[in-house]
Amino acid sequence: FFASSQSTKTTTTMAVQGLELLKMVVSCGLLIFSLIVVHALIIDEQTNLSENVHPALAAVALWGALIWLSMVEGSQASMVGLPPVDIELYRESHPIAAKICERGHKGDNLDRYLMGRQFMVLALVFVINMSGAPIADADVLNLPTPLANCFLKSGLAMILFTCMIGQLNTQVNASHCMLDYLNDHFATFTVWVAMGIEASGLLHASYLIQMIVAKLAGKPVESNEEPRDAFGNICYWGKIVFSCAFLIFAFTVTLSALFDGKTTMWEGVPTVIAVIFFFGLMSVVGMLEGMQIAFFAVAKITEEERNANVWAKWACELLFGNGGRGLPGFMIGRQLCVVSCFFVIARVTTVDIEDDEDNVLGVGDGAQKFFETGLLGALITTIVASIAWQLVAGAFPLTFLGNPITYGLLRICLFLEATGICSGAWALAALHKSIAGFQKDEVYIGTAEERAALGRGDKSGADGAGHVTGFVPAGQENPLYKEKYNPSSYSEQRAMTLTKIAKMRAEIKETEDGDHKESLETHLKLEIEHLKTINTQQEEHEAHEQERLGTGKEYDTEQDEA
Repeated sequence: FFASSQSTKTTTTMAVQGLELLKMVVSCGLLIFSLIVVHALIIDEQTNLSENVHPALAAVALWGALIWLSMVEGSQASMVGLPPVDIELYRESHPIAAKICERGHKGDNLDRYLMGRQFMVLALVFVINMSGAPIADADVLNLPTPLANCFLKSGLAMILFTCMIGQLNTQVNASHCMLDYLNDHFATFTVWVAMGIEASGLLHASYLIQMIVAKLAGKPVESNEEPRDAFGNICYWGKIVFSCAFLIFAFTVTLSALFDGKTTMWEGVPTVIAVIFFFGLMSVVGMLEGMQIAFFAVAKITEEERNANVWAKWACELLFGNGGRGLPGFMIGRQLCVVSCFFVIARVTTVDIEDDEDNVLGVGDGAQKFFETGLLGALITTIVASIAWQLVAGAFPLTFLGNPITYGLLRICLFLEATGICSGAWALAALHKSIAGFQKDEVYIGTAEERAALGRGDKSGADGAGHVTGFVPAGQENPLYKEKYNPSSYSEQRAMTLTKIAKMRAEIKETEDGDHKESLETHLKLEIEHLKTINTQQEEHEAHEQERLGTGKEYDTEQDEA
């Protein structure tokens, strides 16, 4: 019976692996076909930019935006994942990443980066859409009508192309290789541009939404910086007023163009339907953006708290049941949905006029050219359809979870992931990782448990309203001080550390592998630092214990020397 059970399990495993391989092969085939279709459109001047300017510029803009988008998406995973880790652990091995994190994680800079980064994603997707999306009635490669409708009119070719190359594959690598991915001057440039966009004040309307959400949640807006002075407040509120005014202007231009039929919206769609479609798509994007924040937030609370109603219970069963596979599945399906909506919104909001038509709102030709870049639509989507919903979801995660619309969208996202249409991203990620020589973060800084054992444990965080990311550094008392002082525990730690040091030194002498030797030497330095930390912690713990008891008693402690 046992042998039969093992045989069945092996057969099932092989079948699952075979199915996953088939999905990956089919997905890669679809990606290659999409690449051919998109570039054929550009060569035949059947995209917006190639038709109005030149195919060469369209191709350069397409790949430039796509490569930059991949860095924006990858650097986000690194910037959000590294705040808890002690910078000193990787300052020598990854100096560029250390400098980025030192500045990027200071005060509220992480929130500033994420806000600017959100606009960059939208702007780059709009550029990709302008460079590679087909114009009306585009026809290339003599594709049969069903195939042309599927890959051209629906935008599937652009969605697969952007999702797999520009987003998912980099997210896969950056989620495990944060240090290697961020240790690059291109990442430095990307982070600074994102923070520069936030500093411009263009997105400061989001801070007004932040205040409103925090007020409704009955929670203060957490900040890691000193209160602003009078001049700082004038600049801050001035930017908010400017951003709100510009957002109203962007809505005015976009809605005017929609009602006048002066956008790249598909011909034949009534203006009223186009406007409803626009707001409907923004609501879907907002729900998907908010769901991501809410799902990660509720992952940290008890099952009883999560199951507030039947919809929340069903959603949690999909997300956290079956070994928790639903959450990563949702993230992949969500990416497909969001990118699809972005491309459609770009088509709906991008202003476009015929040669014999008047400019929108009667503006000059220079202003009209600016309208046609699609940046106004990107601004609206960033603030209204993305950041605002993330802030609301961060403040009211359980409300988001217990919503029937949330459950329906979750089902759609999981279905899209199950089809395997983007499985090719895993193959691209493996190829990228091999070429770039990425290694997992554990190679350089160990696991969270190992870092804690070295006295360099990760920082904890506290939840606060009005943040795009869930990590808010929180000062806490050393948990060691909550335990009763025991000198022998420090002696045991020293003995274990000395044993590790001796083994590492012996292995360094024996190994001939240069990379392995370098890794061992890095870990040896950490162990020696840990030895010093143990002694320092014992002294601090002893002093704290004496102060707490008020006895002034001296302890006989063993002080080993390495």
